[in-house]
Amino acid sequence: MSTRRLPEPGRKQLLVRINAVSLNYRDLAIARGTYPLASKPGLIPASDCAGRVEAVGPDVARFKVCDRVTNAFVPGWISGKVTRSGFARLRGNPCDGVLAEYVLFEEEELIATPGFLTDEEAASTPCAGASAWNALYGGSEPLKPGETVLVQGTGGVAMFALQIAHAGGAAVVVTSSSDKKLERLAAFGMWRGVNYRTHPEWHEEVRRLTDDEGVHITVEIGGPGTLARSIQATRFGGTVSMVGVLTRGQVDPLIFMHRGLTLRSIGTGSREMHEALLRSMDRHRWRPVIDRVYPFEEAPAAFDRIECGGHVGKVIIKATESPS
Repeated sequence: MSTRRLPEPGRKQLLVRINAVSLNYRDLAIARGTYPLASKPGLIPASDCAGRVEAVGPDVARFKVCDRVTNAFVPGWISGKVTRSGFARLRGNPCDGVLAEYVLFEEEELIATPGFLTDEEAASTPCAGASAWNALYGGSEPLKPGETVLVQGTGGVAMFALQIAHAGGAAVVVTSSSDKKLERLAAFGMWRGVNYRTHPEWHEEVRRLTDDEGVHITVEIGGPGTLARSIQATRFGGTVSMVGVLTRGQVDPLIFMHRGLTLRSIGTGSREMHEALLRSMDRHRWRPVIDRVYPFEEAPAAFDRIECGGHVGKVIIKATESPS
């Protein structure tokens, strides 16, 4: 823990008192030195947060002091296609993150926190929530009611994808190594679960469940070796949305041509996608799945929780006590 001088907001900037921070696998990889992109030493970690506006600089029009806010993951990516400039300002790497009492934001980075969400719930949405929304609705063939979706695991992106797809009227298949975890997921809208230890060739089981057609959209999050099976589990003309930094392996590109598949790389989502996610949550009244909330002084334990892989949903660090 370190102490820095409290910054003052400049033009179109806001100072936010941070109440909750959520962790992504990306944050763990940066902290452990395994992230694909090098980072500067001494950066404040973490990218996703929620809190209250403490002070505003000149020409701020969208927020006022005491407003509850959540940050968008990619600064400057408001809508449309992503640009390189937004990723050059990502929190946690290459810029300072949000695991702090106060953080200075550009006005464009922030979103109003919906009243029905707690700060812990809102903080879980920027990276994982927007990524899942993009994976399902950001392509040229967005998810339609009655279609099928494959989701891998029970981490943050996976749980958001499950809940988003269920709210959108889709049948969702989830893979996991734990029957106990899969039993819990029925409450969040899972249609069928596949234990990939019981079914090592799990793509065959997914095809069996879908009358040998395969799913319409696969949200590929798994890790080394899963991409080839994800392709086999996806129907002709379907989409494989590849999320995050875990996916590895070589795949013959001709398989996409022969089966009419689309492979999409998901670099999280725009502020517009994030806001669409929040509207869906409001309309359908579903809430993010929170695995555990750790006090600020136990932040290392929160990173350990991500590393052990036992979580279901998002791991949260309570940065400060929310003002009454």
